[in-house]
Amino acid sequence: MSLDGARERQSQGHLFDLGACPSSRWIFRRESDSVQGMSKHFRPWKIDDAQLLPASVQDYVPKEHPARFIVALVRESLDLCEIEASYHSHLGQPPFHPIMMTALLLHGYASGIYSSRRIAKACSERADFMMIVAGDAPDFRTVSDFRKRHLKALARLFVQVLKLCEAAGLAKLGHVAFDGTKIKANASKHKAMSYARMKQREAELQAEVDRWLAAAEAADAEEDARHGAKRGDEMPDWIADKKKRLAKIREAKAALEAEAKAAAEEETRRRAEAEEKRKAEGKKRNGPPPAPPSTEPDGKAQRNFTDPESRILKSKDGFIQGYNAQAAVDGEAQVIVAHAITQSTSDQDQLTVLLDGTKANLGAKPKEASADAGYCSEANLQALADRNVAGYIATGRAKHAADDKRGTGGPLTQAMRRKLQRAGWRTRYRLRKQIVEPVFGQIKQARGFRQFLLRGVEAVRAEWALICTAHNLTKLAQGRSLPAAAKTARKSLVAA
Repeated sequence: MSLDGARERQSQGHLFDLGACPSSRWIFRRESDSVQGMSKHFRPWKIDDAQLLPASVQDYVPKEHPARFIVALVRESLDLCEIEASYHSHLGQPPFHPIMMTALLLHGYASGIYSSRRIAKACSERADFMMIVAGDAPDFRTVSDFRKRHLKALARLFVQVLKLCEAAGLAKLGHVAFDGTKIKANASKHKAMSYARMKQREAELQAEVDRWLAAAEAADAEEDARHGAKRGDEMPDWIADKKKRLAKIREAKAALEAEAKAAAEEETRRRAEAEEKRKAEGKKRNGPPPAPPSTEPDGKAQRNFTDPESRILKSKDGFIQGYNAQAAVDGEAQVIVAHAITQSTSDQDQLTVLLDGTKANLGAKPKEASADAGYCSEANLQALADRNVAGYIATGRAKHAADDKRGTGGPLTQAMRRKLQRAGWRTRYRLRKQIVEPVFGQIKQARGFRQFLLRGVEAVRAEWALICTAHNLTKLAQGRSLPAAAKTARKSLVAA
């Protein structure tokens, strides 16, 4: 044996001692032989081969994919008569099928894709979206116009999907938790102006416009010579822009004044009712009568020029221009059973709205309800008692609800504080965090919804309904109990 052969045999024996398989064919004699010595075979890559038989578009999506579930649900279980009935004319090019467009929008929202442009792009790039549109992708304007045209009808699908969740056993109204989250509006907070600043800026702009008009009137002869055939009194672009800004400021100022006047009238009415109640009970007044409410807005009251119905709200990330989105979540599977939108930072007025919304949607009230300290008030605690709902409402801001040691509040608030302290760590209030807060995390973090696309409180309310519908669809898809739920829902629809 030659010296090279002995060395090769020695190196192979060393590899076998380290655990290498004796039949392995991945041993190279020289570095230059690394490619020639390979015997690994790869699966054929037929990227340029033509398909002789057209495959079904559904074959490109796994059977357990949520897109298939949503298409089946929309086709078989949802009533879209309201949307389909809006198409009357036979003129022009046939529109896309409303069932397909509804399934496309719902799947987009469930996948965290909300923009019409991004949905249209996904229809050409993602297999699940291509399956829904069957390869015939609509333009982004078509998606946007469909959502705009049928926004209210799409929002009402929330109740149908919620009833499917109930039929599937995902919503039992045993324990419902309430909470709110601040979501940015489609407007910048830097496009807002306070009432005091409006008054100041209105006077400044009016003075600038008046100065220009006076100068133009005095310089008619000079401008005639300068402009020749033109009249010479054309309004420059900068002054036209100032007049538009002046009109917008006056419109916003008038809206703030109207709101202040309405609030003053409501406060006057409330004081009159309280005074009549005091006289009927024979109680004495404590202190002098209060001054009448002012009909002029507070100087710090603001209004946004992009979305006038949005408000400056305080959130954990600072102040934002947005809306306060509310949700009531069932403890069985984190299904949203009621939703609401408010322009107020406070959650206090929304507890009865969510309670009554739950009963309106499912025909029954929850057995238990929990909420944080933002919902605590004598009126809300009395509303829970009147509706025979066992309430667990935090009475103050503390790490644990039972740690609130203050003695403030009315009799119902103090009774709730004793109730939470008596149960300690076993209190049912502890369920609130694990029921409602993960839902906002799934919507805002997992699916990336952090800003509304539409403007105006009514449009935002409908958009929030779509977000809640998509959330419930994901829960229903995870449950994979569509056949039984659909069968039960169809029976209830026929009976109705």
